[in-house]
Amino acid sequence: MNRILLTALTAIVAATLAVIASGCRGPKLATADAQMERGEYFDASASYRKIYNKLKRPANRPLRGEVAFKMAEADRRLGRAGRAAAAYRNALRYGYPDSIALLRMATMLHASGKYQEAIDAYSLYLASNPRDAEALSGLSGARQAARMKALPTRYIVKQQKLFNSRRADFSPVLDSEGRLYFTTTNEKVTGTSRSEVTGTKRGDIWVADKDEQGRWLRPLPAEGALNTEADEGAIAFSPDGRTMYLTRASKNPQADSPAMICTSTRSEASWSEARPLDLITDTVYSYGHPAIDPSGHHLYFVSNRPGSIGQTDIWRIELNSAGAVPENLGMAINTPGREMFPVMRTDSLMYFSSDGHPGMGGLDLFMARLQPSGVWSVRNMGVPLNSEADDFGMTFEPGREAGFFSTSRGDARGYDHIYSFELPDLKINISGYVTDLEEEPIAGATVKIVGDDGSNRRAVTRDDGSFSFPLDRGVRYAMLAGANGYLNARQEFESDTAAADADYAVDFMLASLTRPNVVENIFYDFDKATLRPESTEALDALVKTIQENPGINVEMGSHTDRVGSDAYNVRLSERRAKSVTDYLIGAGIDPSRLSWHGYGKSQPKKVTRRINRLYPQFAEGTVLDEAFIATLSDEDRDAADQINRRTEFRVTSTDFSF
Repeated sequence: MNRILLTALTAIVAATLAVIASGCRGPKLATADAQMERGEYFDASASYRKIYNKLKRPANRPLRGEVAFKMAEADRRLGRAGRAAAAYRNALRYGYPDSIALLRMATMLHASGKYQEAIDAYSLYLASNPRDAEALSGLSGARQAARMKALPTRYIVKQQKLFNSRRADFSPVLDSEGRLYFTTTNEKVTGTSRSEVTGTKRGDIWVADKDEQGRWLRPLPAEGALNTEADEGAIAFSPDGRTMYLTRASKNPQADSPAMICTSTRSEASWSEARPLDLITDTVYSYGHPAIDPSGHHLYFVSNRPGSIGQTDIWRIELNSAGAVPENLGMAINTPGREMFPVMRTDSLMYFSSDGHPGMGGLDLFMARLQPSGVWSVRNMGVPLNSEADDFGMTFEPGREAGFFSTSRGDARGYDHIYSFELPDLKINISGYVTDLEEEPIAGATVKIVGDDGSNRRAVTRDDGSFSFPLDRGVRYAMLAGANGYLNARQEFESDTAAADADYAVDFMLASLTRPNVVENIFYDFDKATLRPESTEALDALVKTIQENPGINVEMGSHTDRVGSDAYNVRLSERRAKSVTDYLIGAGIDPSRLSWHGYGKSQPKKVTRRINRLYPQFAEGTVLDEAFIATLSDEDRDAADQINRRTEFRVTSTDFSF
């Protein structure tokens, strides 16, 4: 992690962590210690490494352990997790006496993505420090990391090479006109000196615009007097876009130089010289990473000021209130670690980064929502937005779950780069066909769908009877299909809540108002009118159809095959039609709406599309009369007789009223 704006916030804290060396202290070690105390981590790391490499004799083991620990501390602050973990391991190997080295090694293994090694190290440390909050949180995060990797979210992240240099580029912010501002330490920034903290040039604010076709142009320095020899970055805009709040960290060789929040105003495309924010006059502690809520009521910021819970906390202060006092966001947000880079998407929805909440390692992105009770609920944003590296500084495109963020993933030097992110819209559809009971498509049928979320849509079927709708997750829907000359049909279903694309299929088969409609799967005992139990499902579906169309009267008709005399078949079919009618009455259908008729073998069936699909040996349009059946094989005769044995219902009138 190569950001002076981040490290400046903790430089004062770092000064208190210098360890007294065992044995004789030489001038070179004193120089490295002084660099470390001033927060010059890049220079300190190089100095400690030179000293460590010269301490070869066995007598130097204790001092070598100390130097390895200090080198690890410098590399940790630079975001060099792999180097830091190796140096902590060496410190322990040479007998470094403070168990903090074991905890720090665990956090660096965690930040390197070596989760099982990190779990082992956390567990070993907790054996002697069972209540350490940082270790407990780290252990929880390392255990969760493998699960988060195995169950990534649907976010898509991509590195945006156009915005990235060979140094650090981070903290992107979209302004109200769609320009992208960010901090960069590339070789073309203002000034010539390099930061003792990071080893790179000091950060400037650059901006990228789009051309007339909406394509991003190469970024350029922000116009005006904004950028100086100091470090500028981590910005936010006022709701009207005319004022920029930025973090500035200056180098003062005579004293610690805390980061401060400054403001700059825009005139046309040019920004004025930045001046310290008069709302915060404290110059002892660090203040940075400003964020303004959309209403413009509060300034959120990061500080190590008194009252902080951890190394750096997120605070807020009222912007337009004389004598306003900063308010710590509390323990739901702030931990003993670092909370940084707040972004206010709404007045009650904040995104921030933390290495104190359980996560993947390093800084993770979190979403925090302010509940009506006044308590913040916090959620890790998961993989791939988070990685074992540092992930921070989100900015959102208006009205979209998309934007940019910065991360040090994939860069062994710890440099940050800008990535885009997008959560694709879920593609949830329902589609199907509307046909008649003989599977003939019904073009121009109307399909309505009403959700319990208040949604109400309709579609008209195409020539092939097909339709489709977009849907939402976790909604219960009622669907109704209807067409001229047909009864309505109704279905219900509920879309599931899984975060994945889905296609649902629902087909409707509409009964005709003008033709008899076969009721499939009604069975009788041989040579009897007694309904068999397996007929119940089909009969109950018929009950539902009649109930859903209260304005119709229905005749139940029964047909037999060609075997037997006409008189016998008429009597048998009459009894069977009456059995079905009695079942409907028993299920609650008003008897005055029903009639029945036995047709015997007088109306042989004509082969339809559905029958042809089930019995391809019978051509569509063929009438299965006795003359035709006489030409068939025994097997096909049985099939034809089975088709002719059927129960149908016919709508006799549509003027029924209650």
